[in-house]
Amino acid sequence: MSAPAIQLKDAIRAALATVNDPEIRRPITDLGMVRDVTVTGDGLVTVGIDLTIAGCPLKDKLTSDVTAAVSAVAGVTAVKVEFGVMTDTQRKELQSSLRGGATAEPVIPFAQPNSRTRVYAIASGKGGVGKSSVTVNLAAALAAKGLAVGIVDADIYGHSVPRMLGTDARPTQVEDMIMPPQAHGVKVISIGMFTQGNAAVVWRGPMLHRALQQFLADVYWGDLDVLLLDLPPGTGDIAISVAQLLPNAEIVVVTTPQAAAAEVAERAGAIALQTHQRIVGVIENMSWLDLPDGSRMELFGSGGGQQVSDALTQIIGAPVPVLGQIPIDTLVRSGGDIGEPVTLNPNSVAGAALRKVADKLAVRRESLVGKPLGLSPSSR
Repeated sequence: MSAPAIQLKDAIRAALATVNDPEIRRPITDLGMVRDVTVTGDGLVTVGIDLTIAGCPLKDKLTSDVTAAVSAVAGVTAVKVEFGVMTDTQRKELQSSLRGGATAEPVIPFAQPNSRTRVYAIASGKGGVGKSSVTVNLAAALAAKGLAVGIVDADIYGHSVPRMLGTDARPTQVEDMIMPPQAHGVKVISIGMFTQGNAAVVWRGPMLHRALQQFLADVYWGDLDVLLLDLPPGTGDIAISVAQLLPNAEIVVVTTPQAAAAEVAERAGAIALQTHQRIVGVIENMSWLDLPDGSRMELFGSGGGQQVSDALTQIIGAPVPVLGQIPIDTLVRSGGDIGEPVTLNPNSVAGAALRKVADKLAVRRESLVGKPLGLSPSSR
């Protein structure tokens, strides 16, 4: 092969290194997906790509990204992408690579001492307070700030997160590792992605625990800044499992201004006393409705968020602030129905309020691993 031909091929491979797998979000060259590259004398380039599975749902995206990257190389006149499928050996090597060479039983990365992922468990005392809407919109806002964000739809019986994020994609699998779909820059996993249609999930506690464990350990999340868990209402099996599997998870309590809702929310937050988890704060949802004349209508009363904040501060013995009050906004409902989070809508008053809450949560945990602590041995 002549020197110019070698240089062209090197330039093509460099261009391919800029193409990320749409699911794993790492260069396809690093993942061993580029099988071969051939170049003809007239500048036609054929790129062989090995997919993890034959029916990869993002094949079209990969085709366009590879074509665009290689077409930008000087001397390339046309690009053809040919797909194959990884062998069992290749998939096992990829799995090992993604897990950092680990071959042991999968572990929950967010529970490890060196994890820098901030884990927020979004909880409520009762249903209907907008907990899932808050979770999805906070995730979209955090992702829009440039953070790597994931959501675990831990409300197994009442799962709704995929619709609110606007995705009906199914996870793909590499050996026993699950690749989560993404929407609006947010990785998401939900039991609804594994059921047929709108089928109900009828499971007892041990099955719920196992499902949550798989969502945390078997899913390839990558290096997340923030992981949000949309918990079911109350203090049942999932809340207990979260405390066991993710003892470092921090709780965010969602309530409405209504006194009855606030009283129940206090119980949901008070579980932190038994699980020794930190409560980040309280979000009061549906706080008021802005009327055309500029006044506010408090449809569900007022003061519920502050009531929960004060009660939990007294119970826990540490400050539990009100992180924000979210007004009623029809765009929250319509956005949730079509999968367009209102935090991405500059015209939404609720979106603006939720973005302010997201600003308070957008802090990556710093690991102490490898850092000097300023300690010295005793001279005794």
